Amino acid sequence: MLLKRFAATLGVMLVTLPLHAEGDPAKGEKVFRKCKACHAVGDGAKNKVGPHLNGIVGQAAGANPDFKYSDSLKASAADGLVWDDATLGAFLAKPKDVVAKTKMSFPGLKKDADIANVIAYLATFE
Repeated sequence: MLLKRFAATLGVMLVTLPLHAEGDPAKGEKVFRKCKACHAVGDGAKNKVGPHLNGIVGQAAGANPDFKYSDSLKASAADGLVWDDATLGAFLAKPKDVVAKTKMSFPGLKKDADIANVIAYLATFE
């Protein structure tokens, strides 16, 4: 069921190349400023209101053992949610369409280029 809903959400967003391959990490760093109030990346990154995002690209959802995720995200993680390019793209566009009752209050990024750039930026942190 999660996969059907997710596939419908993605619609035409599916592409043959990973989004982060299309994005510009330097531009993504600028867009990520919108995320910094709640998330951290880089050496010594710690959880804030949201989990740190080091290694997030390709990681299973809910994998940070030191962060208290919403029940909705835990359920999505149990269903096999992985933060690959397509899932991150959909989540960054409309978080509540991917994880209905996420604690993340951010409404989403409007521009596909901003989404690709943020994913490319996040991919630089392992």
